[in-house]
Amino acid sequence: MQRYPMTVNGAKQLEIELNRLKSIERPKIIKAIAEARSHGDISENAEYDAAREAQAFIEMRISEIEQKLSRAEIIDPTTIENNGKVIFGAKVILLDLESEEEVCYQIVGDDEADIKLSKISVNSPVAKSLIGKEIGSIVEVKAPSGIREYEILDFSF
Repeated sequence: MQRYPMTVNGAKQLEIELNRLKSIERPKIIKAIAEARSHGDISENAEYDAAREAQAFIEMRISEIEQKLSRAEIIDPTTIENNGKVIFGAKVILLDLESEEEVCYQIVGDDEADIKLSKISVNSPVAKSLIGKEIGSIVEVKAPSGIREYEILDFSF
């Protein structure tokens, strides 16, 4: 079975969502289904259909989270000796050599990636070019707009 890297925080967020779905959302939808059934004929009952659809979505999401957690390789970068090199979980400050703008990204698992939060997947072109590099290294990233060059200014965990 293939393992998927995930930060400690990413696993914690999935566990929180799983707990909420199982302890709050699932009972709420079961109650809604029972309420809709009490209204009589379910063959033409829109409330019942909507509740069953919501239940299917919740059950699918619960199953998806459980599968992700069972295959997760939870990595705490603070416990890994990195020898001064960028590793999974690092927050990396880069200088875009073309625009001279600083950007900061954290390298996380696929499910945690969110560019709005400056979290990039370990499988993204940027992260792949950063892993194993040191402060001061110049990295080239193949982007849709062409090759971009970045200098690694700093990184932390």
